[in-house]
Amino acid sequence: MSVVAIIPAAGMGLRMGGSTPKQFLSLEGVPIVIHTVRKFAAAESVDEVYLALRSEDMSAVGRELAREPTAKPVRLVEGGATRQDTVARALAETPADADLIVVHDAVRPFIEVEMIERIVMEARKSGAVILGIPSVDTVKQIERQTVLGTIPRERIVLAQTPQAFHASILKEAFARAAAEGFRGTDESSLVERLGHIVTVLMGSDRNIKITKPSDLPLARLYIAQERGQKSS
Repeated sequence: MSVVAIIPAAGMGLRMGGSTPKQFLSLEGVPIVIHTVRKFAAAESVDEVYLALRSEDMSAVGRELAREPTAKPVRLVEGGATRQDTVARALAETPADADLIVVHDAVRPFIEVEMIERIVMEARKSGAVILGIPSVDTVKQIERQTVLGTIPRERIVLAQTPQAFHASILKEAFARAAAEGFRGTDESSLVERLGHIVTVLMGSDRNIKITKPSDLPLARLYIAQERGQKSS
């Protein structure tokens, strides 16, 4: 089965502040998104990677990738105005014979290769899989500033990526969302609307999404730990 990874990296990263989108901030001299690409390039189950970018970022990212000795194709495609539009554009570019599509946030560079392999294996069986971690905080349902109720923590997971799907399921989900004008916060939310069961695998606290300045010190610590593991 052919497996394609899509990494949407066309966002502006406004919560990080500054003029550089968060996915292009440097970690140990390398843009965050390149650290992310390396993980999927190292995953044996992934055949090729589609990196979706703003048109103005393609040349710079292309130069960075030229310095990366990847053993599989990393293809650059132009993204859209929103994450959903960006993934839809990349999805339209994937080969017709692709069986599985894996979508991963550009700013989650600490996904473990073993987790990628695990989620691909599960997606082959069930068709739709996400990573999630339990909430350690009490979750309240609110309306404006009023609490409507407390949601039991045992019924809550915090969704992560990668999320993996049979290509036919994901394409159908995106087509229906486009036809009905639905906007989701992740790919799973589109698939759920089809009535398809989505399996949850345990994610990792290390699989952080770098979105704000306070995330950077922890990211630098994780990078240092990964480098220490490789050298030992």
